Amino acid sequence: MADTEEENLQSQIDEIEALSSIYGDDWCVIDEAARIFCIKISDSDQPEWTLCLQVILPSEYPATAPPLYQLNAPWLRGDDRLTLSNYLEDIFLQHLGDNILYLWVEKIREFLVEKSRTSVPGPTFKAATEETDVDDDEIASNSELLNDLVANSLVIGHLEAFEEIEKEVPTIVHGEPISDRRSTFQAHLAPVTSPAQVKQVLNKLYENKKIASATHNIYSYRIYSKKTNSFIQDCEDDGETAAGKRLLHLMQILDVKDVMVVVSRWYGGILLGPDRFKHINNCARNILVEHNYCSSADESSKHGKNKSNSKDVKKRTEH
Repeated sequence: MADTEEENLQSQIDEIEALSSIYGDDWCVIDEAARIFCIKISDSDQPEWTLCLQVILPSEYPATAPPLYQLNAPWLRGDDRLTLSNYLEDIFLQHLGDNILYLWVEKIREFLVEKSRTSVPGPTFKAATEETDVDDDEIASNSELLNDLVANSLVIGHLEAFEEIEKEVPTIVHGEPISDRRSTFQAHLAPVTSPAQVKQVLNKLYENKKIASATHNIYSYRIYSKKTNSFIQDCEDDGETAAGKRLLHLMQILDVKDVMVVVSRWYGGILLGPDRFKHINNCARNILVEHNYCSSADESSKHGKNKSNSKDVKKRTEH
């Protein structure tokens, strides 16, 4: 076992050295000791089609286990995310025991080139279904805060992620829809104890064609780490500006842990303004109360005022 781990480590070192040489500034070392890296991948002719691949290399890679990965891009939605995940997993199965990061990167680049050729216009970084009612300072502040904390949360979470990677997909439950002016909102909830399970839940949800076709799938999760006595947490707007941060803030106020909530919104063509945030949070609050992650809505709201200073470690993966 020790010999195999040593061989894996040397193989990883050689692979990282080669990738760094090939990709230059696009290759980034987040935490060398924890084996956490990321690479920016883009179509050189259409730079708006850009994606960040983040990987954590377990001690079993490449002999018996794949890298743990996340795909991050503002435009990356359900069907595209599922397609890319399937590509990467197929490559791993076809090249068992081999270093595969280069193959992964080039397959993603091939996908981006194809997207840029077949999608008109290119991706937008903010959905056009709603008027902008969040000021620029708030958006910049949110982005800066979450981006700065990416590395910390990955370092804290990588061991828990490896422990969960082989487990079954957590059970997902669905809340009652809320409809307003032809828009429909529905929350989905799953217990999670690692970022790997978050990925599993998202992939499972995106297998549902109705959910995958939603205009937005906003999500947030909070995981309590006993090893660090802190929280690993993240949120995603999926094009609904600032909705993910608001959802995460609600979960912080309610002091929930080891759970993720995804709120799907199907846009009906009529702008809702700030009411959309109310519906997103109400969906989330209702499903958390229903499944006993917090007390009743009224009680939890009061209770949350005393919980807002809990010790948290936040992260942001740009999608």
